[in-house]
Amino acid sequence: MKSIVIYYSRAGYNYVNGEIKNLKIGNTEIIARKIAELTNSELFKIEQTHPYSNDYSECIDEAKRDQRLEVRPEIKEFPNNLKDYDIIFLGFPNYWGTMPMAVFTLLENINTDGKIIKPFCSNEGSGFGRSIEDIKRICPKAKIKEGIAIHGAIIDEEKLEKWVKGSE
Repeated sequence: MKSIVIYYSRAGYNYVNGEIKNLKIGNTEIIARKIAELTNSELFKIEQTHPYSNDYSECIDEAKRDQRLEVRPEIKEFPNNLKDYDIIFLGFPNYWGTMPMAVFTLLENINTDGKIIKPFCSNEGSGFGRSIEDIKRICPKAKIKEGIAIHGAIIDEEKLEKWVKGSE
């Protein structure tokens, strides 16, 4: 089965283990790269046309506003030829109990019928929140498999590899 890793990740100033740190690569991207390496998958990063501020406090305000208003931020591009893939590894950070709104933009504009979706998220202790239910609602004709929630970017490689192999 052919797979693709589609993810949303934010570098820059982020909340990590109780403090604000400037990350060169976002936590979700670190995880996505590892999954792509384990599965020999293509990577596709969801990028907003107008990214949130690099300043953590401003980013929080912008992202919370978008979530409250159910905004669907415009994204730069969509993955090509999704029909060629059987499995979509879908990654995102947990933003107040669900996915960032740009992930909603993507999912609402691609055809996931018949696809296997394996969600993964980075978080600071809140797990998936309601994001799995949101994915099931947006992608009713996809098979949503068990996901993996990872605290920050602390990857238990054995656990991640076992999860990845469980998708085949």
